[in-house]
Amino acid sequence: MHTNSRLAAALFAFGIVAPAWAADQASSVTLGIQPSYFTGDYGSGTTTKIAYVPLYAKYKTGNLSLKLTLPYLSVQSSGALVSGGTVIDTGGGGAVTRKSGLGDVWAEGRYRFRGKGAAPDVSPYLKIKFGTASRADGLGTGKLDYEAGLGFEWVVSRTVFPVLDIGYRVVGSPPGLDLRNTVTYDAGVIYRAGDHDFLSGLYSGRQASRAGFADAADLLVAWNHETRPGTGFQLYLDKGLSNGSPQYGAGIGAYVRY
Repeated sequence: MHTNSRLAAALFAFGIVAPAWAADQASSVTLGIQPSYFTGDYGSGTTTKIAYVPLYAKYKTGNLSLKLTLPYLSVQSSGALVSGGTVIDTGGGGAVTRKSGLGDVWAEGRYRFRGKGAAPDVSPYLKIKFGTASRADGLGTGKLDYEAGLGFEWVVSRTVFPVLDIGYRVVGSPPGLDLRNTVTYDAGVIYRAGDHDFLSGLYSGRQASRAGFADAADLLVAWNHETRPGTGFQLYLDKGLSNGSPQYGAGIGAYVRY
């Protein structure tokens, strides 16, 4: 069972987004936090509960954006193994314990090529997962992962913005684990509900990193509200659609841009 919908990797689409209509070329720094909670048995019959609290800093200048995410992770399970915030093994059904500590740090770079007319904006990206989470506590594999892909954003109108991300992740395998590389994808729509409000719906999927485990599939919905220019918050819900995902998840977030 591959799991957890998107703890680290796919909070991208529900981060505070800057759709193509907001083509601001000025440099900025955004600081934010996105606590979330997920629960499910991931097809194993034993429940795994995950609290994930990422702090992030994002630097944007022109069409280039760089992002660094530093997460705190707490996992209650009967021996689940997590990598990058994603459950890759549910354990052997032993005693339930809680393990907490630093999660896997992520670095991401994107460059946006602006589309013209009906053509979408296209954003090649590169993500690196550093193996900073404890392997002994089951919070990570201790190995680097690399993901490269393309993001697409369309402008249907002043209020509707379809988005799509497709990526390929090279997964580092620690001794004793045979992990395989995976394809990731996210597709959804951002709707501008008012001058300060955005509603989003996203289907998120990811191949399992272990043979015989279920691929992840999730449906996410979110509300973003800008309290004033450069400051806002977010609420979102996650419903797992496969044994490779949690049954349910929820999160909140806040950010400030300088």
